[in-house]
Amino acid sequence: MIDQLEAAFNYHQQALGLRQQRHQILASNIANADTPNYKARDIDFASELKRAVEHGRSPGGGLSLARTSERHLEGQAMATPGRELLYRIPDQPSLDGNTVDMDRERTQFADNAVRYQAALTIMNRRIQGLKNAMQPE
Repeated sequence: MIDQLEAAFNYHQQALGLRQQRHQILASNIANADTPNYKARDIDFASELKRAVEHGRSPGGGLSLARTSERHLEGQAMATPGRELLYRIPDQPSLDGNTVDMDRERTQFADNAVRYQAALTIMNRRIQGLKNAMQPE
């Protein structure tokens, strides 16, 4: 039963994790907008999500969690995997070598935030649906 639940939520779990990591990358780009020679980075979200869902969690890829009771399920925290960070090609190169385009970064940041909230809403509704299905009438 637990395996079926885990499989049902794997896609959303992986998507939320990637969205959170992308948010950090975009925030780093925005924070370094005035840093000379800083190169803007990003991930190819679609290919990374596909790879994460296909491969799932590798047995040695996470952090082991301590169990405080024998009745607890064994768990594994997800470690931050080494995502392939890509460099952004600037539309207009700057004299100081910085490739951050603030308009693009703000747009990507807002888009990622909206998609993160949408993924959370979808996941919450799926959980609510499962809870309602398990409740006796």
